[in-house]
Amino acid sequence: MSLNLAQRRDFTIGYNRQLGRSGAGPAARVAPKRSWTERRAMAILVTGGAGYIGGVTVERLRAKGQQVVVLDDLFRGHRSSLDKHIPFYQGRVGDRALVARITGEHKIEACIHFAALAYVGESVAEPMKYFENNVEQGVAFIGALLAAGVRHVVLSSTCATYGEPEKMPISETTLQWPKNPYGWSKLMMERLLDSYDYAYGLKFVALRYFNAAGATQQRGEYHEPESHLVPNVLAAALGEKPEVFVFGNNYPTPDGTPIRDYVHVADLAEAHICALDYLRQGGKSDFINLGTGHGYSVLEVIECARKVTGRPIPMRIEGPRPGDPARLVADATKAQKVLGWKATMSDLPTILRSQWEWHQKHPRGYPD
Repeated sequence: MSLNLAQRRDFTIGYNRQLGRSGAGPAARVAPKRSWTERRAMAILVTGGAGYIGGVTVERLRAKGQQVVVLDDLFRGHRSSLDKHIPFYQGRVGDRALVARITGEHKIEACIHFAALAYVGESVAEPMKYFENNVEQGVAFIGALLAAGVRHVVLSSTCATYGEPEKMPISETTLQWPKNPYGWSKLMMERLLDSYDYAYGLKFVALRYFNAAGATQQRGEYHEPESHLVPNVLAAALGEKPEVFVFGNNYPTPDGTPIRDYVHVADLAEAHICALDYLRQGGKSDFINLGTGHGYSVLEVIECARKVTGRPIPMRIEGPRPGDPARLVADATKAQKVLGWKATMSDLPTILRSQWEWHQKHPRGYPD
């Protein structure tokens, strides 16, 4: 059944009213608050912790004295990106026996759930792969957490749940109607968590972030294959790629190329920790955007990269990728109000410079 815009809006609003932040469900219960000393003896389970954003979040958690356990299948993650002293389990999040083993061997206080496939174009070409990995595995994983008594989850969600919004910037009340299976898979996980809050008292924060980019001293973005703009632009600057592809130049934007809101990966990591602390303090479940409120077009990113690197960056115009919206820019005021979070490193030159410095030191990414 195909729904028109009004029907989609009614569906979204009705669902939010039914399961929204209006109160606990019949079986809901609030997880007890723990003291700082008690939390020090417990651990945070980070799925996808050997990946890009997950790895930086693990780095930040450990810098704050937190105990961390990582679960990652290493499909696109890198074991060598993690300190060898971090408890690490290789496997899929949907392996209930493995999750039960982890929660049995460690006192898991909460989970930050990054593990997911996240390529828009790939999701359009292979939707089964995305629904199986992100949704089917996710359902089994959250069920295993509930069985182990874990009641705090921070979900890595995405602005792709909004699809092609009617107005900018995008607030959390914007109609959600994804344009691609990746966005749908994340929206399904959001709805699952909302339902589980109502029925089982699972408290969560779903962080809908926009375009992650940049690097820390130790960790940067490196994927094979690489579909993200910033690392591809910098690879072209280093001569590792002959040119950077620009997918579409006829979008309804000032220069015809898509506009995105870029957020430094270190800022995103801090936001996840803020969300975790918010839940620890008894915060209600919520959905929160992470962005800067300012977008840059593909051509603006390329031009800024030329200035940062001092290198010519050849480019070639290709056809638009299926599932790519024209413009995605966040209204991030709620993040500051609820979590006390605001991006501090997410101006475009800082993002590009940090990734450029990391990429020059690690032109082949990670050893594995």
